[in-house]
Amino acid sequence: MTNTAKPNPRVLCIGIPVRDLTFRIEAVPGRGYKVPASAYQEICGGNALNAGIGIARLGGTATMCGPMGDATEIAGRFIFDKLAEEGIGTSGLIHMPGLVTPISAVLVDPTGERTIVTFRDPKLWDVNLPAADELLADCDAIMIESRCAGFATPLCAEARKRGIPVVVDIDSAMSLNQGLLTASSHLIFSAEALHATAGIEDDEAALKKVAALTHAFVAVTRGPKGTLWLDDKQQFQETPAYPVHVVDTLGAGDIFHGGFAVAFSEGQDIPSALRFASAAAALKCTRPGGAFACPSRAEVEAFLAEKAK
Repeated sequence: MTNTAKPNPRVLCIGIPVRDLTFRIEAVPGRGYKVPASAYQEICGGNALNAGIGIARLGGTATMCGPMGDATEIAGRFIFDKLAEEGIGTSGLIHMPGLVTPISAVLVDPTGERTIVTFRDPKLWDVNLPAADELLADCDAIMIESRCAGFATPLCAEARKRGIPVVVDIDSAMSLNQGLLTASSHLIFSAEALHATAGIEDDEAALKKVAALTHAFVAVTRGPKGTLWLDDKQQFQETPAYPVHVVDTLGAGDIFHGGFAVAFSEGQDIPSALRFASAAAALKCTRPGGAFACPSRAEVEAFLAEKAK
């Protein structure tokens, strides 16, 4: 795939912000057990918001778009403050009267792995987004959570008509008839979501099945096993993960998607964009704090330069 260089690309991040309550624990408790936490932190998250943090720190400009809870919520004000600190635009966020912003309890064990319980009010999906002309003005790319397909697929289809890349973070099962699969340019699955969507446990067979339904680039992230993807000739390629000492995996996949969106929108080819995304995600995993532990652009470039020696 060819691309045109765009310094400081402007990326519209479509998603539903989440208030994350994170607890560090020795082990995930069994049913009916109580365990103490060694550390606690309140942050904001959600796939697109996390990706937006990555975009802002890695060389792009991010604007959030999607539903939130009622404007009177304290949690909502906290999220807006955090977004402002990161320089992320909020013009596309819409308060939904009487609803609550999603909230997650995140348990992080000593290996850095996280266990998450989330509440999202189903009425959030009744949101009506601003007009496409408003959202797509000066937009170089879209980064969207797959769970937003119900209210954002028409916007993504319009973006594609205008030649704007649409990168989808797919971390849960999708219907093979879902319009977002064909209204996007880049589909990047987690392994679990790919298997559930295709109904096939084998990565290669599952990717092939999805690829037969769309003209979009398709890939699957597999944690320490790296990223498997199909090139323009429908041949399998792999981008290795970078081995690091893992402290916290929360938000790593989202930083990967944000890093990929920035790199591809800048004009990097697919292999380079995937290496950049992998490096950003790897460095994030070495630090606690969810997506707020995302590295800077300079740190990622230094890391890649070191690995290239």
